[in-house]
Amino acid sequence: MATAETEMARGTGSSEIGREKLMQDLRMLAADAEELVKATANSSGQQIAAARVKAEESLAAAKARLAVAQAAIVEKGKLAAKAGDDYVRENPWRAIGIAAALGAIVGVLITRR
Repeated sequence: MATAETEMARGTGSSEIGREKLMQDLRMLAADAEELVKATANSSGQQIAAARVKAEESLAAAKARLAVAQAAIVEKGKLAAKAGDDYVRENPWRAIGIAAALGAIVGVLITRR
């Protein structure tokens, strides 16, 4: 079974919006876990210490997954930008035509009420 990290690196799984949501959720998880660790820092007891260690490990794992996901998204963005740049350089008039057509469509949609 593939992990979320390998699915993101391969480009399978969720859409770009899903990836952004995942990154947002992981950031929120990391912030919540850091807050929990800080709140229990002055508490005593063996169970609290064990919970803190487990929370710190989970936090580290979540941060690592977030870094992998972010790197994969950045790499895919760079590849998409490069592909777009190459296409425009190879087909400048076609790119101008596509841009003009899209502009006309957007203009018609905006002016309609």
